Amino acid sequence: MIGMADAITTQRSALDRLYRRHVGPGSTYALVDFPDHANVGDSAIWLGEARMLRTVTGREPEYVSTWADFDEAAFRRACPDGVLFLHGGGNLGDIWPHHQAFRESILRTIRDRPIVQLPQSIHFRDAGRIAPFAAIVADHPDFHLYVRDRQSRDFAARHLPCATDLAPDSAFALGPQSRSVPDCDVMMLMRTDEERRHEDRSALTDMPGAVSLDWLDDETLPDTTGHTKAQAYDGIATARLKRGLRLLSRGRTIVTDRLHAHILATLLDIPHVALDNDYGKISAYIHCWTGTCVGVRTASSAREAIAHLGLRA
Repeated sequence: MIGMADAITTQRSALDRLYRRHVGPGSTYALVDFPDHANVGDSAIWLGEARMLRTVTGREPEYVSTWADFDEAAFRRACPDGVLFLHGGGNLGDIWPHHQAFRESILRTIRDRPIVQLPQSIHFRDAGRIAPFAAIVADHPDFHLYVRDRQSRDFAARHLPCATDLAPDSAFALGPQSRSVPDCDVMMLMRTDEERRHEDRSALTDMPGAVSLDWLDDETLPDTTGHTKAQAYDGIATARLKRGLRLLSRGRTIVTDRLHAHILATLLDIPHVALDNDYGKISAYIHCWTGTCVGVRTASSAREAIAHLGLRA
């Protein structure tokens, strides 16, 4: 077993090597698909990506965008050369179609420079959608894919004809975080979206001393008037990250089925139990990167999670 601090150091070092494969001091670059939604995990990823790129290059991105407002002409004016980085996360597949459609559009249209897909998890519910995406990947002259777990790497090896490597989630670039004083015994941060596993977890959420919530509702976001687009995105993402850290810090321990609640709990050094989402994304990441951390437990059911907490169902 290793401490959470050692796990953070290992993954930050791996991320440093990853980014330096594609950029160096002074390199120009673009970072696109800013997560313009309340999900805290995606903001944590974006901030980790932005930190790594600024650290390695010593400069701001020449161009940033969401999936909805990417403008090819503006991108080419602002960033006439350099790597285009696609934001990482868990949306490579068909669960979150806007992001996948954007990824495919970028690969079709931006063909004169390297495109790097930052660490993702892969899942297609409809196998019929794999081959069309694989054809788009095969047709791009310089696409590098990073994946966050072995099952995604195995999927890519079977289906996607591109350079593929295993890498940690970019949120680990944020490093250790400070927590506030807890105010409840157990924080249940549980999914309420498309990736929620449909099973009875009432034994968990009904426990005395537990607080159950999700983190999909924004609070007031900062006024970004007068900021560059990159600065505005960072300010919005930072506000969302702070909200997530504050929510997690409430618990003396945490139970969650969100990957980034697990990752941020690790950065906060809070003991926690991880259940899975509907396709095994969390357990796949933990088995690959954080399974030997002191304070990290996995559970296949609500009853097993309760047992890890030392409580009675």
